[in-house]
Amino acid sequence: MTLRLLLIRHGLSSYNCENRIQGRNDLSTLTAEGLSQASKAGQALKEVSIEAVYSSPLQRAADTAKELIKERSEVLDIAFKNDLMEVDLPQWSGLTIEEVKDQFPTEYLIWEKDPNELILNRKDGTSFKPIKDLFNQAEKFLKELFEIHNPSENKNILIVGHNAILRCLIMQLLNQPKQGIRRIKLDNASISTLKVSPSEQKNYSVQIESLNSTAHLKTELPTKGKNPRIILVRHGETDWNREGRFQGQIDIPLNDNGKAQAKAARTALKEVLIHKAYSSSMTRPLETAQIILSEHPGININLEKELIEINHGQWEGKLEAEVKSNWGELLDLWKESPEKVQMPNGESVQDVWDRAVKCWERISKSLSSNETALIVAHDAVNKTILCHLLGLTPENIWMVKQGNGGITVIDISMKDNQPHLISCMNITSHLGGVFDQTAHGAL
Repeated sequence: MTLRLLLIRHGLSSYNCENRIQGRNDLSTLTAEGLSQASKAGQALKEVSIEAVYSSPLQRAADTAKELIKERSEVLDIAFKNDLMEVDLPQWSGLTIEEVKDQFPTEYLIWEKDPNELILNRKDGTSFKPIKDLFNQAEKFLKELFEIHNPSENKNILIVGHNAILRCLIMQLLNQPKQGIRRIKLDNASISTLKVSPSEQKNYSVQIESLNSTAHLKTELPTKGKNPRIILVRHGETDWNREGRFQGQIDIPLNDNGKAQAKAARTALKEVLIHKAYSSSMTRPLETAQIILSEHPGININLEKELIEINHGQWEGKLEAEVKSNWGELLDLWKESPEKVQMPNGESVQDVWDRAVKCWERISKSLSSNETALIVAHDAVNKTILCHLLGLTPENIWMVKQGNGGITVIDISMKDNQPHLISCMNITSHLGGVFDQTAHGAL
């Protein structure tokens, strides 16, 4: 049973168009394009059952929420929550970015380097840390949400808000990794889905199913800036994925559905200018990369042994039920605390983390400005890379989903004090539907 949270940022607003700081200023309204974006998001979710709707009361979010549910067959009431309001930036609200840089140069540098440390003054003259307050706000909202909707419930909850508060909600669910809100991107009217499930050792467990999906807006990937970009793809499905067998380093090829998934990823990436390509040296990611790159002739695929899947040792080739009968306690530990498991005659998550992140760093540092590289690898490998980019640790690998044929985009920071930006994660809309419907099989 899983409680799924659907996080949607409001549509394009008047202040977005003018490059102005919005904060809690309620003068910013949805543009005609923003209203259209909200409508398209509503159409994408039209067949998805929704248990409850929560929204910021600020009009750009409130109008988005109303448009999202406008054409639904069932009647849904919107619960407007002050805890979903945007970050409070009193002196900055209404100013353009350039005006803030000019009038508050010291504070803006802090905002860029580490927004958690920014201190501003309220109207009454008292000082406060806006992002710290926003995290407290996010924590309060989630506490109240889970008192109403238990994570053991199989329901979908719609949450409509703003850029900073939604990022704080996500990072609060991920236990607030350092510089967390600087690590992810949320576009106007984007859809992000997080799955919250019961956990024996914790109050609940969390997994990002997808982040910043904009396919319903007819933009498969977020707009690329001047920085280098890496497109990270998990290989297509294999028969063992479908059967739920532990594959590891046994070299199983794609099945017909896996080839179709790779072709769908090829279509999604057809218009993307790709300069370099890298793949795990195993067959299933290499086949996936070759299919994707058939629309990008002349690009050599660099094979990387450091990107091969985790070695499951004696578990490889076995169904989960077979593993459970022989290593029941170890399998339970793998599900709850993967960082504590050394696979029988195989690897640990830390082993995979060390080699995969090392390869990632080498590739990312080799890219020139404006270059885009494709990397195709495996479930555990991609998860360790993404946990590294999110500021998480090996114990958190279940917090990210990587579906077969799923597309993730990372924009590489060119500043030493800025983390790389995950512009979208595990996008599977090219495979059909809003949610990831790929095989849930073992790694």
